[in-house]
Amino acid sequence: MNLVSVNVGMPKTVEHLGRKVSTGIFKSPVDGRVMVRKLNVDGDGQADLTVHGGVYKAVYAYDLENILYWQRVLDRDDIGFGHFGENFTVEEMPDDRIHIGDVFRVGSALLEVTQPRVPCFKMEMKMDLPGFSRQFITSGRLGFCFRVLEEGEVGAGDEIELITTGPGKITVWDFARLYFFDYDNLEKIRRLIRIPAVPPDWVRVFEEILTSSGEKRLTRMPQ
Repeated sequence: MNLVSVNVGMPKTVEHLGRKVSTGIFKSPVDGRVMVRKLNVDGDGQADLTVHGGVYKAVYAYDLENILYWQRVLDRDDIGFGHFGENFTVEEMPDDRIHIGDVFRVGSALLEVTQPRVPCFKMEMKMDLPGFSRQFITSGRLGFCFRVLEEGEVGAGDEIELITTGPGKITVWDFARLYFFDYDNLEKIRRLIRIPAVPPDWVRVFEEILTSSGEKRLTRMPQ
């Protein structure tokens, strides 16, 4: 596993369907080494902090094979590093092999996988493809977010070392499927929300699914 590219960009305002939209999805590769901090990567920013960024989404990673896949499927040559708003373009880290709660050493930073990426209309705007969010979700190629356990420097070419495998053995794709498609799998939902790395907001979402299915509300110790 390797870090192929580090991508950053500050929010900017663009025209979309007759209105102005502020977005941080436009990111470009940077040279040299960059500090990864608790809330983001140096030089990077998010426009809407209610849905992007923060402690549990400080860094977004997307696999190189996914980028190559979209180049082929969409027959486009404008899709490169950072195109999906990812901070890290990585290699050999597909959604169905990375677990929630996995901890990795990247450069001198220590990072923990917390959740899959959930697309919004800004991705469709960036891609200029209405309805692309659905295609993105069903592809199983969402990428994932990191929480920063230890701040540190990273750079393209760094090896990504697995330090600890997440408890519960729930992959990023498992998590996404439980939310979008497989919400009747109550046993796996119970396993998911017991993983300490899962953000509190997501725990509440899945507890509501359990409650609506007649399950007793589950709780865990606060992080």
